[in-house]
Amino acid sequence: MFRVLFTLLMLSTLTACETFRFPGVHRITIQQGNVITQQMIDKLRPGMTRSQVRFVLGNAVVDHPLEQDRWDYIYTVDVPGKLSLKRVLSLYFIDDRLSYFEGNFVPTEEFQALQASGKS
Repeated sequence: MFRVLFTLLMLSTLTACETFRFPGVHRITIQQGNVITQQMIDKLRPGMTRSQVRFVLGNAVVDHPLEQDRWDYIYTVDVPGKLSLKRVLSLYFIDDRLSYFEGNFVPTEEFQALQASGKS
């Protein structure tokens, strides 16, 4: 009886410890939110309507009831033991038109050059 209790206690201790990995146990990759690519960011233009932005990026993940002129897109990937990635993009609207955005993304140099030359 003592051996069984000792074995169960040891087994529960080992399974509770996050650093212990059972060989052959598959741990899943967890993805949440909207996938935002650099190509999607480069399609954004100041003055776009909300529907045009929604067409490019999809629906916002976070809906702010008190901030109707701000949309937040959040994307996270967690690969156990290897990678943890978080991307955030916040868009701001003035008079229902895209004013600016901020976050982990910036327009590429090619997009900035086109915008500076007036071809965008």
